[in-house]
Amino acid sequence: MTSNRIRSFCTSFALAFMLVLPVFLTPLPHAFAQDTTKTDLPMISEKDWLAYSEKFLTKDGRILDDANGNISHSEGQGYGLLLALMAGRPADFELIWSFTRTEMLIRNDGLSAWKWDPASRPHITDTNNASDGDILIAYALALAAQKWNNADYRKTAITIAASLLKKQITTQHDEVILLPAIRGFSAKDRDDGPVINLSYWVFEAFPVLNELAPSPSWDALAKSGLQLLQQSRFGTHQLPSDWISLKNKPQPATGFEPEFSYNNLRIVLYLARAGLGKQDITQQLAKAMTGQDRAVNLMNIKTDKPVASLSEAGYRIIPQLAACIGNGTKLSDDVTRFEPSQYYPSTLHLLALSYTARNHPECL
Repeated sequence: MTSNRIRSFCTSFALAFMLVLPVFLTPLPHAFAQDTTKTDLPMISEKDWLAYSEKFLTKDGRILDDANGNISHSEGQGYGLLLALMAGRPADFELIWSFTRTEMLIRNDGLSAWKWDPASRPHITDTNNASDGDILIAYALALAAQKWNNADYRKTAITIAASLLKKQITTQHDEVILLPAIRGFSAKDRDDGPVINLSYWVFEAFPVLNELAPSPSWDALAKSGLQLLQQSRFGTHQLPSDWISLKNKPQPATGFEPEFSYNNLRIVLYLARAGLGKQDITQQLAKAMTGQDRAVNLMNIKTDKPVASLSEAGYRIIPQLAACIGNGTKLSDDVTRFEPSQYYPSTLHLLALSYTARNHPECL
């Protein structure tokens, strides 16, 4: 999570018009959830996990966001759990989970506080949650419960999934949507509300969450995410802004920079990991976010001008993965090797590499 993403999230507390192709209305494949039951082989090598964990995992179980004062957040803890699971490291998984459970699950609804700051006393000063972090935590716990036969993990995952259904999933214009947090984004909280962030749709997790807390809302949420991605194509480059108002037709939310930025660059990765890499929307977004030398461009969708060009391997691998799934273009050699940089691109890099190795080895 970059400083821009932190500021965007904090600002929120201070302060669907076209048809889609029928293919977007089909249920999401359970690709990742099914594959995890087929073998016990790790999907992340010991070498790569050690490189990641030595830099970002503390002895007490925190995943450090080194670009933001070494804070920890529910997103990072969820990612850490998922990566530890894919690396086949039950002790590290339990270490991360122990910190998350004791330090961040302080709410009375089973959801996690979104931010833990080592420089603050108390370390949590804002008990609001972040729904993507909660989704990642529940998803990782559910898969770990199955892999390692742990009933406690499953019980907690069920609680989180049920709370998300009750408090975070709602409807707007007859579409099921995901609010980014309990407070700050609803129609009651904002004049342009509800406001959503489409990068919070962790598509691969929804079939698993449906097994935990069965409801038609999970499939409807997956469908709405694909529909909203089609409806939220702004500017010449046809990219979605990170924060979108759904008060009327989708448009960039007030109080946030109108940018395709650090949040949304992971959407293509989420779509690919959910088995949707060949979908038109995935291919279109991947091409639109690719700049010179295969860097990832962050764009102001109102001025159509780039605001940053990201050259880290953990960012560049995302559109390259989509390109390989779509047309067979292999990944460039430099993105196939994991060398940790900062928390966020390093995390995305491992998520992309692990999926590629398991599902598209021809890309390597």
